[in-house]
Amino acid sequence: MSTRLPGGVVHDLPADLRDELVANDTALNAWRDITPLARNEFICWVEDAKQDATRARRVRRTREELEEGKRRPCCWPGCKHRT
Repeated sequence: MSTRLPGGVVHDLPADLRDELVANDTALNAWRDITPLARNEFICWVEDAKQDATRARRVRRTREELEEGKRRPCCWPGCKHRT
């Protein structure tokens, strides 16, 4: 299986999030199944973290939420970078 993964509409997939997804088949399949806009929301949520610990927690939660079948990040108002 290819490990090349799509990013979002505005944001490219960061390496730390990619590594987390590749390590979990359920999350990886969910990532491939959601829309580019939904992927963008997860990526923006991760990249919006101001501290390394927060970013790491959001990367982990992205995997967990995808495993649970969620298609958008919980409690995220949306990407402010889209126009």
